[in-house]
Amino acid sequence: MRIAVPVENIEEMDSRVSAHFGRAVGFVIYDDETKELESVSNTSEHMGGKGKPPELIENSDVDLVLCSNLGRRAVDMFNKMGIDVCVGASGTVKDVLKAWNEGKLFQADSNNVCTQHHTR
Repeated sequence: MRIAVPVENIEEMDSRVSAHFGRAVGFVIYDDETKELESVSNTSEHMGGKGKPPELIENSDVDLVLCSNLGRRAVDMFNKMGIDVCVGASGTVKDVLKAWNEGKLFQADSNNVCTQHHTR
């Protein structure tokens, strides 16, 4: 399984989870079978580029996203793509993976997503 975590900085397992999914500097992707890490820069429209963050993650062949929080539109996009999303992540990528393995993160749904309107 390939797992993406939106991060504030790209420092592999020590990368800090971004509080704002769409404005993350990038995404650390962990393959739980091979134990390999890779990073993807956020080049989406949120960061002055093209496309949406879920599209970047889909293009990286990810199965699961673990994040602090995200908006309803992103959750809807991931659902259509067949990518699972869990919220409640904090700390570093290492902390997030541990929390997920311990069942401490929650499946994203309409009751636990960000409902604030963000401007660029």
